[in-house]
Amino acid sequence: MAVLDSVLKAYQSPTRMVHAIGAISALGQEAAALNVKRPLIVTDQGIVKAGLLEEVLKPLRAAGLDPVTYDQVRANPGIALVDAGARYYQSEGCDSLVAIGGGSSIDTAKGIGVVAVHGGSIGQYEWGKDPIHSRIPPLIAVPTTAGTGSEVTLWAVITDPDRKVKFNVGGTPNIAAWVALIDPQLSVNLPAGVTAGTGMDALTHAVECYTMAYHQPFTDAVALHAMEYCARWLRVAYSQGHNLEARYHMSMAAMLAGLAYGTDSAGAAHAMSQSAGGVHDAPHGALTGRLLAPVMEYNYSGEPERFARIAQALNLDTANKTIWKAAELSVEYVYQLTEDLDIPSLNELGFSEEEIPLLAQKAEADSQTIGNPRDVDARNYERIYARAFEAGRHRKVARQLAHAGS
Repeated sequence: MAVLDSVLKAYQSPTRMVHAIGAISALGQEAAALNVKRPLIVTDQGIVKAGLLEEVLKPLRAAGLDPVTYDQVRANPGIALVDAGARYYQSEGCDSLVAIGGGSSIDTAKGIGVVAVHGGSIGQYEWGKDPIHSRIPPLIAVPTTAGTGSEVTLWAVITDPDRKVKFNVGGTPNIAAWVALIDPQLSVNLPAGVTAGTGMDALTHAVECYTMAYHQPFTDAVALHAMEYCARWLRVAYSQGHNLEARYHMSMAAMLAGLAYGTDSAGAAHAMSQSAGGVHDAPHGALTGRLLAPVMEYNYSGEPERFARIAQALNLDTANKTIWKAAELSVEYVYQLTEDLDIPSLNELGFSEEEIPLLAQKAEADSQTIGNPRDVDARNYERIYARAFEAGRHRKVARQLAHAGS
């Protein structure tokens, strides 16, 4: 422990966090306070079709700003998408960014900001390559899902289709949003499946950041509180899409879990989901959610006290339980939650058991492997993947039995 305590740790967040039901009405005021005139709105066609783009344009124009829109974002945004957005930002004479949508829109906006300031292509700024030496232009992040927490993280995740991998950009306050404007009202129309997947992503951030090798008191605190909110409100938000109380608390859970990252990596679940997401274009939240319980099952022997504390945060009865049994309860809870939320199996997400060796190799090479609380290599990743596929088969059998009974 003395060696661990001697490791220099720090926490820094430059993001102003603004939140309330109806907070979108303050967007113009927040933008004007940044002394900007021509923001690029970064979003996707789903947001446009849902009418949410107008919710952004109105307050910006009312504040005297002249916004332009880049609405080409897709799930798992790639290098070409980000670079094209940066060229559009420059050709339109923009001086700031507003991202509205899920993590893909916010990560795209961060990437656009990096390229706009530093030049070149976003691929140059993969973590460990060219440094991000200057802060991106003013960025207001407006999440419409409660999952990635990208509105407050110091990271962006970008896809390289040539290598079939996702890579991280950031790990520095220079990439952070200047303002995170969180309005839970914007998430009430999310489909139940998106609510489930993004919610599981938030829970995974909290669990992994609480157990990662780089945890510290601040990240511990916000991670545990995020877990408490997920345990109390995720099933409710999934079951009652218009329950504003549930939406509010899940929005806060996503924000808190995002803050739990700090400048560090998470662990095996995200190493697996990010690398696998480069192989098949699967929804990140659902993929991460399907992997969380098998990873916890593998990891809890490395940090049993911490997994026992997770069980308490999940409101499980740990009285008169040994540390080991309490740790096991947290694993069992997440397996059950995965099924309660109808998270798709890996097969349903487009993966096959024959790909396990490839997926394991890619996971081992992912930078987030080093943060995992238990030593893990390609061979052990194969074990975890096999367990995840097995859990998915159990899901299929249970669904068939339920269908036969009806």
